[in-house]
Amino acid sequence: MFTKPTLTHIDAEKGTLDVPSPQIADLSNNEKKVEHIDVFPVLSLKKDAPFAPSDVAKAPPAPAKPAKKKVPLWVLWVVWFNCYRRFFTVIFIVNFTGLGFAIAGKWAYAAKYPGALALGNLNVAILVRNEIFGRFLYWFVNTFFAKWTPLWFRLACTSTLQHLGGIHSGCAISGVAWLVLMVVHQFKTKYIFNDSILAFGVITAVTLFITICAALPWVRNTHHNVFERSHRFFGWTALVMTWVYTILTNAYDTADGKFDHIGAYVVRQQSFWYTVGMSIFIVLPWLCTRRVKVDIELPSPKVAVLRFERGMQQGLLARISHSAVMEYHAFGIISEGTHAKHHYLICGVQGDFTKSLVNNPPTKIWTRQLKFAGVSNTSTLYKRGIRICTGTGLGAALSTCIQSPDWYLIWIGSDQEKTFGPTISGLIHKYIGPERLLLWDSKARGGRPPTMKILKEVYDSWQAEVVFITSNYVGNAEIQQGCKEAGIPAFGTLWDF
Repeated sequence: MFTKPTLTHIDAEKGTLDVPSPQIADLSNNEKKVEHIDVFPVLSLKKDAPFAPSDVAKAPPAPAKPAKKKVPLWVLWVVWFNCYRRFFTVIFIVNFTGLGFAIAGKWAYAAKYPGALALGNLNVAILVRNEIFGRFLYWFVNTFFAKWTPLWFRLACTSTLQHLGGIHSGCAISGVAWLVLMVVHQFKTKYIFNDSILAFGVITAVTLFITICAALPWVRNTHHNVFERSHRFFGWTALVMTWVYTILTNAYDTADGKFDHIGAYVVRQQSFWYTVGMSIFIVLPWLCTRRVKVDIELPSPKVAVLRFERGMQQGLLARISHSAVMEYHAFGIISEGTHAKHHYLICGVQGDFTKSLVNNPPTKIWTRQLKFAGVSNTSTLYKRGIRICTGTGLGAALSTCIQSPDWYLIWIGSDQEKTFGPTISGLIHKYIGPERLLLWDSKARGGRPPTMKILKEVYDSWQAEVVFITSNYVGNAEIQQGCKEAGIPAFGTLWDF
């Protein structure tokens, strides 16, 4: 209800797999081979340099590990205090300033209707996490502002859409704070309220508080199942309790101590319609949940490639689960376009869920048919861009480069062809030419690349406007900091804060 997918499980916008692949037989023996797969040459970074497969026939010596450069404090601050935190800070300050005025008796409306402010904040918190609303925002921005508007405006659009979680978190915490104020006021004058109203007020506040606590980074990142179950089911419980609390509060007449304000009177109250809106925002995405057919390819013990029917536009992410309501995991969607027969998910084998895909491959799986948009969806805003990713982060990046000739792909991984198999390799080989492709196999090349050197040279030669990064936590931070210092507009993987 109040958060994003987590760090410890494979995330659609996180490239967390960067491990050596086991030795596997030649692809020619693979019965699932779609087409002949060539070795992908690495594009020379020097302009006008001859390009041939012989350039990468031999693995070069491992690059010398450079001394770790000290990152300027201003870079660390700008990257840390991103739009997410700015949204959160503004919403938190505004709401808690209002709380202060209400407590001091300087804001009559807030003192009289704290429930409306509580439910209003909770509505906004849920709305910005709603997949349908999110898809509408991305569609609106991509339709009306693509390419012709100033670059700073398009970058601001991408940043705003990517960091809506700051609004989500800020409004959720503020909503609970306003609810606590309402309950405290009722207890101060408890002689005029029925005990059931006071009881449900406390229960509602407690369940919402637990929902928020379950979404704290430490819980999400280290105890995913605890987070998912607590956040979801306490959130649903809080919704039910909110309905009961709202109806009881509005139906009760403090003048005669009876529940005689029923029917039309309750429906006319603003808190009733706030609760209706909140319920719709929560329920609608779940109406799109279906159990669908899935084919699973296992190119190596470290990766499962899931194939689903129908094509997709670029920049979308899918949630999948073994259960209709439990433990949904998000992955980037790979597709050739809306005209395609299939789309694919790359699932790196790390947690219990992804291990089960390998150990006991299902033939059907639960998913939401309405896919949600990720930051890659705004790639249509830009004239040219670079998608840099590591490991399974390719899943969130590949569709953008397949569906648009204006995007350059840099993919860093280990033993990529053997680890990810013929389907993924075939899509890369078929749709992305060597003039906009750089594959760095850290196993063949003896180590990690000089990432920022590569990125700066490609950024200049490709005349890119923006860089999208999909990597693990450390890689994402290093590239974002390097881009900020170099003056390169870049958007990296997000972890909720």
